[in-house]
Amino acid sequence: MTLKVRSKIWIENEQGELVIGTGRLKILEAIMELGSMNKAAQKLHQPFRAVWGKIRATEQRCGFKVVETTNEGSKLTDAGLALLMAYTQLKNRCAHYADAQYEELFGGQEKRSKFQSDIKT
Repeated sequence: MTLKVRSKIWIENEQGELVIGTGRLKILEAIMELGSMNKAAQKLHQPFRAVWGKIRATEQRCGFKVVETTNEGSKLTDAGLALLMAYTQLKNRCAHYADAQYEELFGGQEKRSKFQSDIKT
C-alpha cells in the first residue's frame, strides 16, 4: 500500500472570506488561456454567472481588479496575473514542504516496518 500526503491551500481576507483557492486559480488560468470569461466558464463546466460572481467577489475581497473585460474578451490585469503567480508559487511550495515532511516523518522502510509492527501488536 502506498500512502501520499495531500493538502489544500487557500487565502482568505480578515473576515474569513475566500480570496483565492484552487477553484478560482482554475478560473484565472482558463481566462488567461482562452481570453474569455464565457469560454472559461464553458471549459470548467460552470455557469457564466457563477464564474463572474467568483471573480467579482475576489476583486472586492482583495481590493483590486483581477480581470479586465472588453468587447474583445477578458484578460487578467497585471494585479490578477501577480495574484495567480504568487498563489501558484505558494501552493507549490506548501506541497513540496508537505512532501518533505511526510517523507521525514513517515517515509523509509524502517519507519514503515515500525508502523506495521505497532499496528500488529
